Amino acid sequence: MNFSIEITMKTDLSTLPKVKDVYITMLPGDSFKSVASKAKELVQSGFNPVPHFPARSIKNLFELKEYVGMCKEYGVKQALVIGGGAQPIGDFHCSLQLLETGLFEGFKIGIAGHPDGSPDISDSDLEKAMKDKKPYADYIVTQWLLDSNLIANFISKQTLPVHVGITGPLKISSLLKFASIVGAKNSLNFLKSNATKAVDLIKPRDPNELIKKLKSSTKNFHIYTFGGLKETNKWLTENNYA
Repeated sequence: MNFSIEITMKTDLSTLPKVKDVYITMLPGDSFKSVASKAKELVQSGFNPVPHFPARSIKNLFELKEYVGMCKEYGVKQALVIGGGAQPIGDFHCSLQLLETGLFEGFKIGIAGHPDGSPDISDSDLEKAMKDKKPYADYIVTQWLLDSNLIANFISKQTLPVHVGITGPLKISSLLKFASIVGAKNSLNFLKSNATKAVDLIKPRDPNELIKKLKSSTKNFHIYTFGGLKETNKWLTENNYA
């Protein structure tokens, strides 16, 4: 199994598990220079940083060039190019616009996959956007999900490798909260209508059953810790994943 993990600007790098690929979120209001600097720290610490490039949080082509240039200077080799959930602050409104600039040449590029749909775009537009972005991408990272059938069906339709988004160990109350925030409607319904199954899925407070069901479809899993880095570290270690 190959695992990657997602961190925020506030994450203490000394607390990270032995996972090579570390994604750095760029939340609305974060500075791209700070994200690039965090990537530099990760390179110096022996990790492979994967900074987010959220189109709607980048003002213009000049700023994008500066952000990409800093990352290249610091030794970054990989990037996740996404639309981002914020309202556009400048010229870009979708990830395809960033990809079409050609600035990411030489990077391994990930794009977002939404098997559960997105609150920011219709299903038909989402499908078209995925088709348009694939020529620029090397792989897909999905939103986090709980329904293995939904994920497996999505993977079966893709021409690129899929890194499945999962959560680290979390309580069901937390899963419900985050499912509502990210607009994962099917995962939200899954939790509400199949409480017993949902409990089983995270016993003993981990995503092992989900991984077991999907390991024939993919070997790549991307962990969203949602603040539970300590619990995620423990789970990875106990299962010999890190």
